[in-house]
Amino acid sequence: MPEYRISVNGDSPGRDLRQLTQWLRQDTTTRTGATIVLQSAQPAEDQMGGALEVIALVTQSGFSTAGLALAISSWRRTRPSTPVVTIERDDVRVTVDSGDPADVARIVRALESE
Repeated sequence: MPEYRISVNGDSPGRDLRQLTQWLRQDTTTRTGATIVLQSAQPAEDQMGGALEVIALVTQSGFSTAGLALAISSWRRTRPSTPVVTIERDDVRVTVDSGDPADVARIVRALESE
């Protein structure tokens, strides 16, 4: 099953990540197609410090990548500082930094390509 890893970069990444987790758990499209877990992630080799948190989504058949991208874009619009969200799947890493429909479509194409 595909797994997505989501991180948030902004003024309050820990708080924003927890709020995004809650948002995704309330989003009907996302929660019915994936198990959503907030988990620790080891820092990259060139980073110092403690473990970072990420959202892990383990998807089921019929999961909608477009629904995920739209849910994240919708959540970003509710934030006062619109944090940057990074979504990873396998070796693909995309950044959500706008709510433009063309960018959402680009994100979906990148994450669904194999």
